[in-house]
Order: sequence, then C-alpha cells, then structure tokens
Amino acid sequence: MLGWLVWWRPPCVLRSVIVNLKDDHASALRGVFWQARGPWFTLTRAELLKAGASPTALVGEVLVHRDNVSFMQVLPPNE
Repeated sequence: MLGWLVWWRPPCVLRSVIVNLKDDHASALRGVFWQARGPWFTLTRAELLKAGASPTALVGEVLVHRDNVSFMQVLPPNE
C-alpha cells in the first residue's frame, strides 16, 4: 500500500512554473520545478519576477517551503 507513495511525484516536476509566495505579493519566482522533498520545493534556472521590473536571474537552486506558496502556475511547454 505504501509502495506507490515512495515513487509518486507531483505532476509538475520538470516543468516550468511560476510560484507566487504568501509573504511577498509583489514578486514571484519562475523556474523549473526540479524536485519536491518533504515540505521543500527546489527550482532550477530560477528568476525573480517583480512588478514593473525585468526578471532577475538567480544563481544556483532555489528552495521554497511549501507553507510559503500561495499558488503555483504550471506553464505550457516552450514558455
């Protein structure tokens, strides 16, 4: 019964996403949803999106705690 939980992964893994945060409504993160491990989401090739400004590339991987996610948009391929 527990076997499928070990191999289950969110359907948006390895897709481009925009993550809107609870604590900062004026900005969001865009990147590739690399993995979900426990309460943490890992984004690669991440960019910081702020209203009225061009995207700022972030170096390395970005960790976001699940409790800080307001909602996540899964972008269509080639977006």
